[in-house]
Amino acid sequence: MFDRLLNGKRVLLGVTGGIAAYKAADLCSKLAQAGAEVDVILTEAAAKFVAPLTFAALSGRPARVDLWTSPGGDPIPHVTMAAAADTVIVAPLSANTLAKLALGLADNLLTSTLLATPIASQKPGFSEKPGFSSPDQEQGVPWILAPAMESHMWANPLTQAHAAALRARGAVVVGPGVGRLASGAQGAGRMAEPAEILAAARLALAQGGPLAGRRVVVTAGGTQEPLDPVRFLTNASSGKMGVALAEAARDLGAAATLVHAPLAVAVPFGVESVPVRTAAQMCDAVLARLPDTDILIGAAAVADFRPAEPAGQKIKKTPGQVDLVVHLTRTPDILAEVAARRAEIGRPQVVIGFAAETQDLLANAAAKLAAKKLDIIVANDVTEPGSGFGSDDNRVTLLFADGRQEALPIMPKGEVAARVLESALARLVSPH
Repeated sequence: MFDRLLNGKRVLLGVTGGIAAYKAADLCSKLAQAGAEVDVILTEAAAKFVAPLTFAALSGRPARVDLWTSPGGDPIPHVTMAAAADTVIVAPLSANTLAKLALGLADNLLTSTLLATPIASQKPGFSEKPGFSSPDQEQGVPWILAPAMESHMWANPLTQAHAAALRARGAVVVGPGVGRLASGAQGAGRMAEPAEILAAARLALAQGGPLAGRRVVVTAGGTQEPLDPVRFLTNASSGKMGVALAEAARDLGAAATLVHAPLAVAVPFGVESVPVRTAAQMCDAVLARLPDTDILIGAAAVADFRPAEPAGQKIKKTPGQVDLVVHLTRTPDILAEVAARRAEIGRPQVVIGFAAETQDLLANAAAKLAAKKLDIIVANDVTEPGSGFGSDDNRVTLLFADGRQEALPIMPKGEVAARVLESALARLVSPH
């Protein structure tokens, strides 16, 4: 599936020696499927693990190894590829090549090409350290580095110093993860998964997007209201829609925050995670962030009621017991609280709610839109097969404060999220 950020982008994919090189083939395939034009450069060591022909087949473009031999007769391929690159990914990145890059050594095609490719400074907070800015680097491209090596090599102070030097110049270091290594040992050194590396590249490419400099807060997941220490009241929400919205906000350049109850899917790379459990905790987390929020999207399935007096110990059934009566009380109405606070401080500039209904979809959604003083509400019938809770797709209707309605066909939740963010952006630019 083509990707708005990667489609048509020229990606320079460097592959160095190590067993994790097989993951680079999967990464190359995913980049090509997203519509990127992938130029692969392997070191000689990498070519001993995965043949260049594999990458050529996956990318549909020549895969290069030798500095002195270039398909097409280009006498300076390292300069040509560097000039064409929109972003750089090196995965896996060995300790050897990491050291060369940090020291500016250029003894093969990959290191020569990377030395000719300036690193774009990242905005503060993107990576572990703020990017270092210089006049030459301002015109550079994002570097995404995915180290892979034995844990003792990664922990070595020399390796850490090399990684820190590249981070300080704006490179984004993804991973390494912790797990089983080639030696059979367990530890830090596994290459990050291709999906995480792709997310890092998309995050880097999104900087400067239409929501750059804006903060988007999204709520997601079904809150859990304790009945006793081991049981709780909840609902069937997976959190997929909220996660898709946070990812879409990130891809538009926003600083995205996800305030979430337990989720069935992972929080996207580059999205701030604020885990909560109950409706009250979610309300507190949202209200605390309102002064810095430009767009708030309430996609969580928040419990309307909670047990008034949760039991201190596990509730046990007794012989002959037939019924258990639980007194419920209201939970905080997060969007109503937001509306009241918004009237005082003038933020967020755009507030979007969701209406997950089982009957009278549009009437109930319109009533919630007015009652909560929302700018937009996203209405969906959660009883429709293949749409709603837990599914990967959704069919929604957008209702606007000015009375407009826009019914969308059933589509992946990622596409629904993109349409919702487009509407939010339009409201942000032209509030009336």
